[in-house]
Amino acid sequence: MNVTIRQEAPADYEAVQEIVRLAFLAAPHADGTEHLLVERLRKSKHFIPALSLVAEVDGRCVGHILFSTITIRSGNIVHESLALAPVSVLPDLQRTGIGGKLIGAGHAVARQLGCDSIILVGHAEYYPRFGYRPASTWGITSSFDVPDECFMALELVPGALSSVSGVVEYPAEFGT
Repeated sequence: MNVTIRQEAPADYEAVQEIVRLAFLAAPHADGTEHLLVERLRKSKHFIPALSLVAEVDGRCVGHILFSTITIRSGNIVHESLALAPVSVLPDLQRTGIGGKLIGAGHAVARQLGCDSIILVGHAEYYPRFGYRPASTWGITSSFDVPDECFMALELVPGALSSVSGVVEYPAEFGT
């Protein structure tokens, strides 16, 4: 299967909304509004168009990933980072490597843009293969209740989080 990863365009919005909706339809911890999160983030100051990517197979959008800005705060010290949320692949194409290609491409673009770290909430068995580790490794915590092994961070630049600790502050668009 030939998969092309590219930046999302406004013409993709409807297809992306359906991809995200379907991808999370049967997910055990989903609330059914993940597609609305993407819409809210697109309209926010936290949206980075270059970090909203789609996967295409035979010219058809089949996957999407979004990275948006967040902060890690410890008192008056604030560190800028990215949130990976959500990554979505049509159900019939899940477990084919498309999600991994989206993650890898997103990491590459984020590095090119000068971003140094990423935070996510996700499956403890899946994301470590891309280098994610529990955020608590760096003393980084969530402002909401989430199992430690599911709240993860990745240094895009080695050592980027070595002097960072604190609470991740998600934008209001996340509804956390």
